[in-house]
Amino acid sequence: MLSDALWSSIEDMLPRPTGRPGRKFSDARLMVEAIIYRYRCGIAWRDLSQLFVLWQTV
Repeated sequence: MLSDALWSSIEDMLPRPTGRPGRKFSDARLMVEAIIYRYRCGIAWRDLSQLFVLWQTV
């Protein structure tokens, strides 16, 4: 969904893993693409495609 050029322009604005205990940060690009897909299609979070991740983790 996101071109490499677009991703490189927003990549530095997203959080990175901190090394602190707790839930591990997932793949940021996949997370952003899942959010874009959800809004583009106008679907509920539960209907998010399994191609991305579990809908609870986006």
